[in-house]
Amino acid sequence: MTVLRPQILATGAILAAALAMGGCASIRENRGFIADPTLVASVQPGIDNRQSVEATLGHPSFESQFGTPTWYYVSSTTGRRPFVRPEIDTHQVLAVQFDAAGNVASVEKSGLDKVVYLSPDGDSTPTVGRERGFFEDLFGNIGTVGAPTQQGTGPNGS
Repeated sequence: MTVLRPQILATGAILAAALAMGGCASIRENRGFIADPTLVASVQPGIDNRQSVEATLGHPSFESQFGTPTWYYVSSTTGRRPFVRPEIDTHQVLAVQFDAAGNVASVEKSGLDKVVYLSPDGDSTPTVGRERGFFEDLFGNIGTVGAPTQQGTGPNGS
């Protein structure tokens, strides 16, 4: 019986390690529009209009506010391990442009190659003007509130 006990302990340790590693599996998340390649391919310039695109693909993720009327369908798939920031695995933007009559003028797809990663420079936002300290902010208006103003120095000469 003393021979079986180390084998049972080793087997138990292996099972415990396997269960612990199972909790470290990657988590996949779909975000935004879930693109069906057949439906996306069915949108054709010169044939479809706003109503048919909305019936086929649904409401867009967002619409352009200026310039050529464009509907954007944005989808991405992220992978994340526990306690780690998510990383983008796949990213797709479908841009459907319309002409003035509301017909599809063009359909363009872009992917992860167009994604821009921004890294902020420092932890503060630079501003124009002079730096004021704590005490200047606290006591800076003493004596100026209620003081008479000079006539003729305003922007309109008043």
